[in-house]
Amino acid sequence: MEEKTKPYDDSNWREEYSGYTSSRYELDLLENGPKSLAQSWMMGAMHNKWKKMKGYKDPEPPDCQSSLKESLQIFDDYSDPYGGH
Repeated sequence: MEEKTKPYDDSNWREEYSGYTSSRYELDLLENGPKSLAQSWMMGAMHNKWKKMKGYKDPEPPDCQSSLKESLQIFDDYSDPYGGH
């Protein structure tokens, strides 16, 4: 699997974010890491908040939309003209 590179360095985001919060809960999570799924969600939310504070944006996902007409045309192009499978 190909590793994707980020346009920013977030290797020390926890240390940077700890300077912006006084919440004991958040500081404990940043120092000790998550111990449950809910804490993992909280870490993700804090990471997203850190990215927003720094002005970093994730790239837009590609447009994967297609119309039914296009899909049916592709299906017809690859269908067996003799009705076989």
